Amino acid sequence: MAVRNELAALGHVVGRVSLGEAEIDGELSANQTEVIASNLNKLGFELIEDRKGRIIEQVKNEIITLVHHTEEVLNINLSAHLADKLQYDYTYLSNLFSDVEDTTIEKYYIAQRIEKVKELLVYDELSLAQIADRLGYSSAAYLSGQFKKVTGLTPTHYKAIKDNKRRSIDQL
Repeated sequence: MAVRNELAALGHVVGRVSLGEAEIDGELSANQTEVIASNLNKLGFELIEDRKGRIIEQVKNEIITLVHHTEEVLNINLSAHLADKLQYDYTYLSNLFSDVEDTTIEKYYIAQRIEKVKELLVYDELSLAQIADRLGYSSAAYLSGQFKKVTGLTPTHYKAIKDNKRRSIDQL
């Protein structure tokens, strides 16, 4: 909504706005692009114009949607899902992501899942087994091992300390 409002305030006809994308009718001059970039930066957003940057953002947005905004468990592997959704060969996506982000898609996906686990642990509404099931882990033991590997803490210890150990999605 913030992006839509900002673009409309600048006099642009705004089409579809979704996570990581906004469509504007017509072509933009270099000056208009600079003004949009500047105004979006003030709101904490970044204008991504190059094709590779857009693809990286699409990968991130798809993973964030999968982990944080979908209740369904992914029933195919992540590589097949991303290749199907984004219509690019997974090897290309993987190499591009690694080159630009200095991490792998898999590590990014794991980091997002661990952040979701932290969120669910802090809410204290589900058992570790229920969290594992909800996020598609094969077992609570596997989730616990991955959690400890990433955070250095067991889920039980993390749940006990609850001292704002979560990071925002954009810091991952």
